[in-house]
Amino acid sequence: MFNTTSRYYDIETAKFVTSDEREIVYLRRRFLPIANPTILTTHTVAEGERLDNITARYLGDPEQFWRLCDANNAMHPQELTAKITRRLIIPLS
Repeated sequence: MFNTTSRYYDIETAKFVTSDEREIVYLRRRFLPIANPTILTTHTVAEGERLDNITARYLGDPEQFWRLCDANNAMHPQELTAKITRRLIIPLS
């Protein structure tokens, strides 16, 4: 269902049957990894930087921004670049 690089790749699906017999298939909840990530490096956010560009530079794929979110315990991606001089953990992919 999902590409191997997606954060949802290994998430199981479940099924809910409504009272009128309709089946609704959904993804189970995704929990953030508990273990601390292996750190590749850190990055200090500069003015005007975008998360997709940071991710592309370090991980080679701008769509892997969710790895930075997980490593930095951010629910919303924009949190990571909102504060200039914030140090981001760049995890080993």
